[in-house]
Amino acid sequence: MITNIDIPGLELLHRGKVRDSFRIDATRRLIVVTDRISAFDLKIKTPIPRKGEVLNRLAAFWFDETKAIVENHLHAVVDPQAMVVTEATPIRVEMVVRGAISGSMWRGYQKGVRTFSGVTVGEGLTENALLPEPIVTPTTKEESDREITPKEIVDTGLVSRATYVQMEQTALALFQKGRDVAARRGLILADTKYEFGLVGDALILIDEIHTPDSSRFWDREAYDADPANVPSFDKEFVRKWMRRNQVSGELPTVLPDDVVAETARRYATLFERVTGQSLGPAEDDAEARLLKNLVTARILRDSKAPVSSRRGAS
Repeated sequence: MITNIDIPGLELLHRGKVRDSFRIDATRRLIVVTDRISAFDLKIKTPIPRKGEVLNRLAAFWFDETKAIVENHLHAVVDPQAMVVTEATPIRVEMVVRGAISGSMWRGYQKGVRTFSGVTVGEGLTENALLPEPIVTPTTKEESDREITPKEIVDTGLVSRATYVQMEQTALALFQKGRDVAARRGLILADTKYEFGLVGDALILIDEIHTPDSSRFWDREAYDADPANVPSFDKEFVRKWMRRNQVSGELPTVLPDDVVAETARRYATLFERVTGQSLGPAEDDAEARLLKNLVTARILRDSKAPVSSRRGAS
């Protein structure tokens, strides 16, 4: 597995909850998608086998599927857990698109909340109910994300009114594309989030798209049988386990083996169902594979340069 990684010769730009970014040159960066997992803004100490590979390969699949809707930052996939991307100025807003009332929205609804990021929903909704039309409920891109309305986004200068409208329209178009592809695979895309950036004046899609970290997918048959209890192919399984096993209000940050294994299974299953591809056998040494591939891609010169990894998430 790849957890925390340092690559000699490349400047570390950012170590996020899951992704580590390194500068290649003025216009490109390397993003390594680790096997770390986070939930509730907590960095879980237990990594998930092959999670980074699923995220990276699935994002690459969706970037290709949606490039006719909006340009994205993908330049090249250089390893199952790494891609080279175009440098962009990130917009500090997450465009959350919801086609169902679930997760944090449902928990808020249960407490009497009816307006989410400026969008009001009606009475009488049930857990996981599909909404008549998808809604956009943006949040800030911060250490702890918070809801924000389109007016606040514009008034605080995060983006112009015209750019926000473009982001919203693009997000809805991406969501519809995701739903259409998912439906052909017997899946429901319930909700997701998108992040955008600017290259000059051009809006592009960055980060990831329609992965089990950023999205909630359900099996269509399981949903029709029992909507309120449908299992999801995402990290909601981890969130639910953490909520059930908190002690004195403290959420656990170490996952037991059975939760790790089931999470890995759900991620792999989603990848294979969406792409129609097999994930294939696991590599014995993912770090060595990454190093070799970076040399092949001419990102690193010395094939003997060490790649160091500190076990556990930070």
